[in-house]
Amino acid sequence: MAKGAVVGTAVVVCAAAATAVGVAVVVSRRRRRRREAEDERKRKAAAVIEEVEQAFSTPTALLRGIADAMVVEMERCLRADPHAPLKMLISYVDNLPTGDEHGLFYALDLGGTNFRVIRVQLGGREKRVVKQQYEEVSIPPHLMVGTSTELFDFIAAELEKFVGIEGEDFHLPDGRQRDLGFTFSFPVHQTSISSGTLIKWTKGFSINGTVGEDVVGELTRAMERQGLDMKVTALVNDTVGTLAGGRYVDNDVVAAVILGTGTNAAYVEHANVIPKWNGRLPRSGNMVINMEWGNFRSDKLPRSEYDKALDFESLNPGEQIQLPQKVNSYSRGERRLMNIYEKMISGMYLGEIVRRILLKLAHDASLFGDVVPPKLEQLFILRTPDMSAMHHDTSHDLKHLGAKLKDILGVPDTSLEARYITLHVCDLVAERGARLAAAK
Repeated sequence: MAKGAVVGTAVVVCAAAATAVGVAVVVSRRRRRRREAEDERKRKAAAVIEEVEQAFSTPTALLRGIADAMVVEMERCLRADPHAPLKMLISYVDNLPTGDEHGLFYALDLGGTNFRVIRVQLGGREKRVVKQQYEEVSIPPHLMVGTSTELFDFIAAELEKFVGIEGEDFHLPDGRQRDLGFTFSFPVHQTSISSGTLIKWTKGFSINGTVGEDVVGELTRAMERQGLDMKVTALVNDTVGTLAGGRYVDNDVVAAVILGTGTNAAYVEHANVIPKWNGRLPRSGNMVINMEWGNFRSDKLPRSEYDKALDFESLNPGEQIQLPQKVNSYSRGERRLMNIYEKMISGMYLGEIVRRILLKLAHDASLFGDVVPPKLEQLFILRTPDMSAMHHDTSHDLKHLGAKLKDILGVPDTSLEARYITLHVCDLVAERGARLAAAK
């Protein structure tokens, strides 16, 4: 009996040992598979990153080629070539500030759902800007889809209130009418320094009775109805206004660039090299050109698969995609070709490009885990200000970037590796945008 018990115990021990060995083998295989899966995930992530690095590369030779292509297109547009993509609009501004200006001046800046009214007392080259004041006014939503008279009467009424609190620090010579500069950032066919007909409303405006009308005339009649003695002396867009402001500070300034939600440039050109200019040559010999360079396109632009997909999907705005009104207002055919350059460098689109790259990393390399975050599938959910904040995170663990991924994309826990990959993607998109902008 004792012998049998010993044998039985030995059998049990052997069985237990065999089971332990089997379990150890299973655990070892699982670990190996996990390591292999992780290695494969990293390999796929590296492949996507390498592809993005190559696609977003902007070597100096490429940038020089883009700059040369821009010059060619500028010359075509100045000849009024109907097939040229750039607008190269004549602004009718042939004299820019010198710094010697004296007196009281007003400005109205209308470019979206808010407008600003500004007054400034200039004291010449020595005193420059003696005093300035401004107010920002929100436009009630119903006026954005009402009538032209309602909109401009509202603007004129607010302008009249602003003039009414002018104060003693601002001095208007007796008998002189107040001068108003009008910055109007909607598509306009300019016909003189102080007149221009509206081509179309954008940015959420849809107002009856204004398209084809002189916007300065509309504002002037509204001011007359308010009893406001003021004259619009200049109609400009925001880029030309930026150039004027720069020239006031520094007489050597010859160009201005807008890099914001959209992008544009204006510069000083010699009037005698503008073939499409049909008027008398200005005394200054110069003319400010509003380039509208967001429309620039060239086969030299390094368009990646992400840029092409973004451009294609802008053909069909609506259900899930929220594009700027300036894009929505054009026909399907126009949208297919317009704003290619703008989509590669401007604030409306940079965050969306980053989102598209992260989505591919999530699909191909499980960057944020086995399940792709549903919010990452949403078009334009990652705004450029948030992308910029991630791009500027210098904390050792990228905690601010991680917080953005959690708050915006709904990823509660991200690995440090995933954060650094995200940071690298932001760097690539931002650097390409900056270098393409600088190339012009």
